[in-house]
Amino acid sequence: MVPLMDKRQFLKHSALALSLLPLTACAVPAGAATARPQATGRILPKPLRRGDTVGLIASSAAVADLEDLVIARETLQALGFNVKSGRFYNERRGHLAGRDEDRAADLNAMFADPEVKAVICARGGSGAARILPLLDYQMIRRNPKPLLGYSDITALHNALLAQCGLVSFHGPNGIGSWNAFNVDQFERLFFNQELMQYQNEQDLKGELVQRENRTRVITGGKAQGQLIGGNLTVLTALAGTPYLPDFQDKILFLEDIEEQPYRIDRMMSTLKLMGALDKIKGFIFGDCNRCTPGNGWGSLTLDEIFADFIKPLGIPAYRGAMIGHIPKQFIVPVGAMAEMDADAGTFRLLEPVFQN
Repeated sequence: MVPLMDKRQFLKHSALALSLLPLTACAVPAGAATARPQATGRILPKPLRRGDTVGLIASSAAVADLEDLVIARETLQALGFNVKSGRFYNERRGHLAGRDEDRAADLNAMFADPEVKAVICARGGSGAARILPLLDYQMIRRNPKPLLGYSDITALHNALLAQCGLVSFHGPNGIGSWNAFNVDQFERLFFNQELMQYQNEQDLKGELVQRENRTRVITGGKAQGQLIGGNLTVLTALAGTPYLPDFQDKILFLEDIEEQPYRIDRMMSTLKLMGALDKIKGFIFGDCNRCTPGNGWGSLTLDEIFADFIKPLGIPAYRGAMIGHIPKQFIVPVGAMAEMDADAGTFRLLEPVFQN
């Protein structure tokens, strides 16, 4: 998850780090991108099979309890993988999982290692944006592999798409919940390579009508386009950098946690002012866990915010998808071609997301 204080620190420190890194004397790997033009063309990762070796790294915040890393390893082994841990994945520097150069080195090493077939991020938190200028995008482009994680990992998903054209996967982190729903999503997508249909779980739980996992139409209709997005706070913090993909003709999906509506309003304003919202063809909003007004505040509701920023676009849009900081969550390929149906509250993949 992205805890509230971590996210505040992220917005402050990552912006400072991104502005100063080009001026520092720290070594940047050959091929690393600080101001490269965005990648043209899309690259699919190679498929995964049981028995493969996957890399477990900590690219963002440090893990509070080292036992969580043991559980993450056991989880990946239970999925059928051998696990190779990053050299620095259990380090700590303040709230971060070690120094920026070490966290970047672990990610670069996993993509360069021919034995490793996928990269799994242990957790989110904050700090992934700090390592974006230190990644070797040319090398990653030559070694396309699935990368899985969510929340702060949004920074990596968008950077990999913008700089490499690489499709990656917004879904459970290594130490996250691997319940039956998430495991089923993983196996169908990664092992069976299904063209997934994403529809919220239907469970009345003894009620006459569905109360949980409801979707809500903002504007009806269908749209096709590449899926981009992730955590709203992390996404908007990349504004003005070369690590944010072009929004033209995309389907934008968003989620967040512990953000008061006025902050959601501010971030949606940022997307509007930077021209992103005017480019998209469709909009999907997932879960906004604990996004309630502070005590004593008058506040816009999320419905009013979407009525202000999304409804006028006239594009298919809905909210309530099972994306975000929730135990059961969709695994969404960032950069994949999809079709959404706002009236049905669903979206589906139109093309394979792995190499043949």
